[in-house]
Amino acid sequence: MKKHILISSILVAILIRSSTDTFAQGCVAIRQFSGIGNAVGQGNAIEKGEWNISTNYRYFKSFRHFRGSHEEPDRITNNTEVINWSHGVDFNVSYAFSERVYGILSLPFAYNERSSLYEHGRTERHMTYSSGLADMRIGAGYWLFSGEKARKGNTAIGFGLKLPTGDYNAKSTFYNVGPGGSPEERPVDQSIQLGDGGLGLIIDAQGVWNFPKNFFLYYDGFYMFNPRNTNGTLTNRRPSEAIMSVPDQFAFRTGVFKPISAVHGLGLSLGGRLEGIPVKDLVGDSDGFRRPGYVVSVDPGLSYMLGNFTTRINIPIALVRNRTRSLTDIADSTPENFRHGDAAFADYLVNVSLAWRIIKKDKGVFNSLD
Repeated sequence: MKKHILISSILVAILIRSSTDTFAQGCVAIRQFSGIGNAVGQGNAIEKGEWNISTNYRYFKSFRHFRGSHEEPDRITNNTEVINWSHGVDFNVSYAFSERVYGILSLPFAYNERSSLYEHGRTERHMTYSSGLADMRIGAGYWLFSGEKARKGNTAIGFGLKLPTGDYNAKSTFYNVGPGGSPEERPVDQSIQLGDGGLGLIIDAQGVWNFPKNFFLYYDGFYMFNPRNTNGTLTNRRPSEAIMSVPDQFAFRTGVFKPISAVHGLGLSLGGRLEGIPVKDLVGDSDGFRRPGYVVSVDPGLSYMLGNFTTRINIPIALVRNRTRSLTDIADSTPENFRHGDAAFADYLVNVSLAWRIIKKDKGVFNSLD
């Protein structure tokens, strides 16, 4: 029974990681990555030759503007705020090649809307849109422990590739910006582009450990190296920011998960998370336009398991939002003109996940756990 509780908790606690999905929490274009952690975590609980299929939906509305960590509430008062609505769905598959080695594939889709004044001649508020396939991920990983050593918990390390399958030059209609104030087709803002055009390398680590009284510590983090410098997509900004940058990305989460024994399959979690875009990439040049920054959130969640199905909801709530100075902000600043771009952030994110463990046909649901 204890082993069943541990494996069930691993399934749920790592499923919680899918909220790293965060498809940006606004104008800081943090790409969605729910498939990585979700599928990786499931790989620890399934046996050789078994599968896990999962999906994750996330939503947010960003509208609060920050310059550094300072909010600019006058943007809302003056009706000049930029508003992003983002919907994302990931379809994820993982396969256990052995007790410790797993493979994953994640296929993300997104639909985004963006409302602004400044992109439409600063005279009227209009909407721009993007929708379709985002950047796919494929990867593999290895759990450090097996057998009796894994009964109290485990840690996995993984590597993956982010493939440039999403449109990084998605266009929409912009008003009052063409000849004579006519509408014009232009690339949408970086925050709602479906991809970034880069082939990324993902390094991932995660784990879950059993504490007394059936509390479980979970943790995970990843860094995505994006060596490509710029992607050729126009921004219609000043010369130093005329082309979109292809930025790195990072995220880290940790927290505590507690199964509620009195109600079969129900569990609660509470954690914290950090995610963002660095000012400068670790590998390669960092020219062009990017909005670097980070978000620190508290991350409560509720989960339920029934047989081989697991569902959960997490609602990360932003505590700290910081739009850091970009390299172009620094380079273009003068003593008379200090530059520090702003960005719009969300107050919270909604994540809903469903996972299905496909067991071997010759096994019962729990007979491998005896």
